[in-house]
Amino acid sequence: MTVNDDRVSALALAEQPDPDARLRRIDHDAVQRAARELLRALGADVDAEALEDTPRRVADAYAELLTPQPFRATTFPNDDGYDELIVARAIPFHSLCMHHLLPFHGVAHIGYLPGERIIGLSKLGRVVEFFSRDLQIQERLTTQIADWLGRELEPRGVGVVLEAEHLCMSLRGVQKLGAKTVSSALHGLVRDDPRTRQEFLALTTRTFHDQ
Repeated sequence: MTVNDDRVSALALAEQPDPDARLRRIDHDAVQRAARELLRALGADVDAEALEDTPRRVADAYAELLTPQPFRATTFPNDDGYDELIVARAIPFHSLCMHHLLPFHGVAHIGYLPGERIIGLSKLGRVVEFFSRDLQIQERLTTQIADWLGRELEPRGVGVVLEAEHLCMSLRGVQKLGAKTVSSALHGLVRDDPRTRQEFLALTTRTFHDQ
């Protein structure tokens, strides 16, 4: 087992499950105007010096949070026939809840049973970040990461577990500060083989308890 604390196949990360996300173009000027109107609707003095540049800052922030950085999914031949779990644990991420436009943040744990190819470990972090830069729900983010790995790498099994705190739950509504939501997507032998499933989930559970 490998736990992580470029013949190179450079596959462009061009396809996303949601075509609308791929085609999104952020109208920076329109966001600024909308931010200014939101401030006005909230009763703020939009002509105050302290708020003068706030609409631009808001537009810049949302553009950054919602613009994924493309990368190349570097893979290598599995020449040594490695057939045990490869797991990257506690990959930090943050995203925006599509229901409230408030952040949620946490860690992702990704594991796979390699087939004919293995992937550069840093790309596991990059794929998490790529799909996180969207208006998201945690459940969809979890399955997008797992589906991408299955499609691009064709492993014998994939497991993805996300643990996150949602500010829409911490700061508003029930206001349960520190509450965590855990979601998982298990494919192939990580789901169907009891030993592999138990091993993967034991690794991620141990990480939760160590935090």
